[in-house]
Amino acid sequence: MRPEDTPTEASKRVGLVGGTFDPIHYGHLLVAEEARQQYQLGEVIFVPNGTPPHKKDYEVSPAEDRYAMALLATVGNPYFSVSREEIERPGPSYSIDTIRAFQQQLGSQVQLYFITGADAVLEILTWHQPGAIVAECQIIAAHRPGFDLQKMTAVLGPDLASKVEMLAMPAVDISSTQIRERVVQGQGIRYLTPPAVGKYISKSGQYNKS
Repeated sequence: MRPEDTPTEASKRVGLVGGTFDPIHYGHLLVAEEARQQYQLGEVIFVPNGTPPHKKDYEVSPAEDRYAMALLATVGNPYFSVSREEIERPGPSYSIDTIRAFQQQLGSQVQLYFITGADAVLEILTWHQPGAIVAECQIIAAHRPGFDLQKMTAVLGPDLASKVEMLAMPAVDISSTQIRERVVQGQGIRYLTPPAVGKYISKSGQYNKS
């Protein structure tokens, strides 16, 4: 928190991290924590998708499993919480619907920050109501060293790109796809996801179900 920020001011800034989280991993957690610190967020809420709006090239795990793993991964951070907003809402999990739901719940005095990866933001024009998303919340795009920042402007256009805050991140090359593949191949996933999530995957047989 910056010296000029009071606890009350920080509590008026809330981060939302949406995603499939299949499974959640240290990369997700690091992005959320970096955003929390750099933007002095009072809380970061993880929002697992119910029905992902874009078709996946694999069968997405049941929402309750992904929600449970997100809870296990975030329980040790008092600034983190997990929401069932999209899981319990029928139909595709559109980001704009989630943003509006939280704005209504938290009140107009709260500034929402939508936290995601820079690669995902490059596809924002394919999202449902992209103009409304950037108008109704602040987008934070996490990028790794070597990411071409000019690409953001080239893809989104100068006006839309100017409304995206760029969050520089340490190089952490972890993906949910990588974790699922390692589980299927019988390889370890230690240090890729929190131990509690690893135990859940092992005991539930997640990703090894026929």
